[in-house]
Amino acid sequence: MIPDARRPVVEAAVRTCSPLSVPLLAAQIDAESGWRRDADSGHAQGISQFSPVTWKEWGQDGDGDGKADVWEPRDAIPSQARYMCHLYDVVKVVPGGKTGLGATRLALAAYNAGPNAVLRARGIPKILETREYVDKILNELLPKYRKSEKKYQESEAKHTSSASASPSTPASPSPSGDPSGPASGSSPAATRRP
Repeated sequence: MIPDARRPVVEAAVRTCSPLSVPLLAAQIDAESGWRRDADSGHAQGISQFSPVTWKEWGQDGDGDGKADVWEPRDAIPSQARYMCHLYDVVKVVPGGKTGLGATRLALAAYNAGPNAVLRARGIPKILETREYVDKILNELLPKYRKSEKKYQESEAKHTSSASASPSTPASPSPSGDPSGPASGSSPAATRRP
């Protein structure tokens, strides 16, 4: 399940990259760090496990504090989505990399092994760690996060519909004097596949 504190950041990040979905980005973060903001593998850091070289190029200030901090999830997660979008573009030249599951497999491999390794191999490189990483995300974690996201969306839909069906006190008039002003509920965020 996506930690509540991270959900808004993940949802906003996937809106910037059409091939990504909430379950896919969540599965990738889980594989990278287990949602630990302090994760440090010795060569990659933070919740999204950026190497210092990759962070220097792709890290950005997502929380508005004026600095791009690899340890801050509100910086790292949007940077991860932005980098993944770039990787989807890079792998388009590799057989099977134009769309769908093939593109996702290759973009994930590029995130793990580096885009040059995927380009040289003309596919997923024969690196055991990379192959296990892609398989873990797509075959183990993604189905779990899809199921979790479906339950979350159903719960949000119930909450939204029960809130609109329950009696409430009349809303105060809007500044324009029109009491029918904008609705106060919010709809569940749309998710994309894979």
